[in-house]
Amino acid sequence: MPSFDAQDASDRAASKTARLEARITPDQKALLERAAALSGRTLSEFVINSAQETAARMVREQEVMTLRGRDRKAFVAALLKPSTPGNRLRRAARRYTRATGQ
Repeated sequence: MPSFDAQDASDRAASKTARLEARITPDQKALLERAAALSGRTLSEFVINSAQETAARMVREQEVMTLRGRDRKAFVAALLKPSTPGNRLRRAARRYTRATGQ
């Protein structure tokens, strides 16, 4: 992930036309303003950067599968020596081929 400085420069260079609005409590706003000041950023910069980092982490966590021990060995074994398709799968493939003309 790029450092804050690189991301900040990239953000300034990009055309910013989309808006994001949110209703928050006064306590939430005060906390966000304090955190932004402590990090040396504006409130908008802080909120956008924090949301972007959280979103990127969430997407990464959902897209990456981590296997350990026995699960990893079973996965690799299935990739290296896949089982042959059963009758039900063959019939489904034929139906799909007929239905789609592929």
